Amino acid sequence: MAEKLKIIPLGGLNEIGKNITVLEYGKDIIVIDCGIGFPENDMYGIDLVVPDVSYLEKNASRVKGIFLTHGHEDHIGSLPYVLPAVPAPVHGTRLTIGLVKLKLQERGLLETTKLVTHEAGETVRAGCFQVEFIHVNHSISDAVAFAIRTPVGTVVFSGDFKIDPTPIEGGMTDLTRLGELGREGVLAFLCDSTNVERPGYTPSERTVAEGFDGLFRNCRQRILITTFASNANRLQSILTTAHRYGRKVAVTGRSMENVLRVSTELGYLTVPPDTLVDINEINSLPKEKTVIITTGSQGENMSALYRIAFTGHKQVELQPGDRVMISASAVPGNEKAITRIIDELYRKGAEVIYDKSSGLHVSGHACQEELRMMHALLKPRYFIPIHGEQRMLQQHAALAVGMGMKASHVLITDVGRVVELSSRSMKETGTVPSGQVFVDGSGVGDVGSQVLRDRKHLAEDGIIVIVANVSAQDGGRITGPEVITRGFVYVKESGDLMDEMRAIAANAIDGAVHRGRFDLGAAKGAIRGELSQYLFKVTKRSPMIIPVINEV
Repeated sequence: MAEKLKIIPLGGLNEIGKNITVLEYGKDIIVIDCGIGFPENDMYGIDLVVPDVSYLEKNASRVKGIFLTHGHEDHIGSLPYVLPAVPAPVHGTRLTIGLVKLKLQERGLLETTKLVTHEAGETVRAGCFQVEFIHVNHSISDAVAFAIRTPVGTVVFSGDFKIDPTPIEGGMTDLTRLGELGREGVLAFLCDSTNVERPGYTPSERTVAEGFDGLFRNCRQRILITTFASNANRLQSILTTAHRYGRKVAVTGRSMENVLRVSTELGYLTVPPDTLVDINEINSLPKEKTVIITTGSQGENMSALYRIAFTGHKQVELQPGDRVMISASAVPGNEKAITRIIDELYRKGAEVIYDKSSGLHVSGHACQEELRMMHALLKPRYFIPIHGEQRMLQQHAALAVGMGMKASHVLITDVGRVVELSSRSMKETGTVPSGQVFVDGSGVGDVGSQVLRDRKHLAEDGIIVIVANVSAQDGGRITGPEVITRGFVYVKESGDLMDEMRAIAANAIDGAVHRGRFDLGAAKGAIRGELSQYLFKVTKRSPMIIPVINEV
């Protein structure tokens, strides 16, 4: 029986971020992207979410390469966590690999990783696969789509893209090559679904440059701008506009400084002469002659903008009348954090410009008409929507069917499911291990769902610790029980409740003595059960209860 191509998404479906997809044929595997996800509000203490790549670890010797569409964190951020277990060559364009180098250097992985740089238009062989790099527009330079030739046909992987006829840098998405691929024949198309809910076309990045010009012109205030650190084109617009109006620019925030350095070194960003100054010099310059570019567009705790807003930044103190521009849209889940910073900026007397109508941000993802254009050019036999939550995948599937594709040739799949493709069929055939791995500080994977449930429980209802000492001979109480609470009630104002809890715990301990023998397990179980029942009846809350009983 002839081999079939397997497509296995390990992330990026029914979620935003954590993009990673496996292509497998025979003994060969390649991986497209390797991104992180960002923690949801109820993931207490979690810093990052990375994909479960245990399937790749098991088959590490078969992985011929990891191919990156662009340098955003949701496409490259998991590399430091995946490469130690899956030491495959990493392929990408110059800026993408430049950003990956920084990331690996910080983790001490640069010397042990093979990084291979390519230009759009090149084709790379990896086992039985041939991967062609195709230039596309996005909100970061050097983004590409992939045309992957396999033994059963060509698979096109869009990556994140839009069709920008007037980009700041790099030229328009290579529609000519995409059209040629469509004429040659495309077996399957996997396409970004992020903006499928939006009609029309995504505005050009050049409209943001025009928006900056209008807000710089005749402005006598100090200007602070926050945007995504990776958007080198946006940084270019800010620097060019500042130079036009005779302003000096300082940058604060480590990720912003890194991107500025790498983009400049690789020629993706040109700093006008005598424009960039050190952040330590900014206070010595007239306010109407300065611009500060900061990280923190998503409201991240301890980002540069957060520290400026809450008076924790060493070099920058917010002044009444400062004009603060938020040149970004909220990633789903970050709305509250951004609103909190905006409120604090207003409280400090700043003028805050953040509304979409201000023209300070455009998306990097294709809207409906651009998606239709891609489908029309490629004319794929099969289609799998990717990079989106369920409603986005469903709407993208409907868009494809609306353009004439057979519904049976469109597949909405999920993380961990194996899709098998031949020249005449597409179907799901099984699953592989998949899911989320949580990064908490330096720990990777040591916080599981049970720990998160406990943290959620503690955050919502608090904790009660019952401490008592009993005799090892006959189980009689020596001291206690004492009741310690955290996050439940204020002890001084809840004397009656505390007394009742002590009495219930004492009865439970006394009731665990049978014929002069003390049953520790029974005592702990009784304390948990009886206290839980009583507290829910009285307070309608269910705190975590931990009995600590010492036999002495």
